[in-house]
Amino acid sequence: MKKINICMTAAVLLFAATFPAEAADRRYPIAYVQKVEVTNPSRRTAWEDKDFLDCDDVVLTEEDVRYALRHMRKVPWKVYDPENTDTTGCQGSALVTFKNGRILAMGIEPTGRITTAEYDAGMKIAASPAGFYECDPCRERKMKFLKDALYRADERRLKKLEAEGKIPPGEAERRLKTLQTSR
Repeated sequence: MKKINICMTAAVLLFAATFPAEAADRRYPIAYVQKVEVTNPSRRTAWEDKDFLDCDDVVLTEEDVRYALRHMRKVPWKVYDPENTDTTGCQGSALVTFKNGRILAMGIEPTGRITTAEYDAGMKIAASPAGFYECDPCRERKMKFLKDALYRADERRLKKLEAEGKIPPGEAERRLKTLQTSR
């Protein structure tokens, strides 16, 4: 009886380790990626907020794209809508070519918000409508890399508030030190 329990437990653990509870979108398997081309490593959108993050500090890499393909989760437009969620206003773009000829155009924000459009090998729209995704692991990963950029944005914001007289002199420096130790 103990052997059966041990075997069952081992099988369940192996299955859980092999297949995460939330699998990425199965239509875009990372094993079938032929090529990743970052077409625009960083660009500003209408939502850019330099007090939060300067888009010049954010650069999309091929590694970011592959990581997103592994971890992104499809969400409805209501969840993705920039008016209802946090957005930096920064976005990188990439084209992912799969072995079957399908091409996935991706727009990836450092917050883990992702838009996609599918094309065939002739660059004609293959699927409609656009896909909306979130990737919490992508956000956590990218924001770790962007600590210095976030610190500079906080510094700009606090110095501006101090110059406008909205916070007392010297308060910006104190708050910056607090923010830096909390990250």
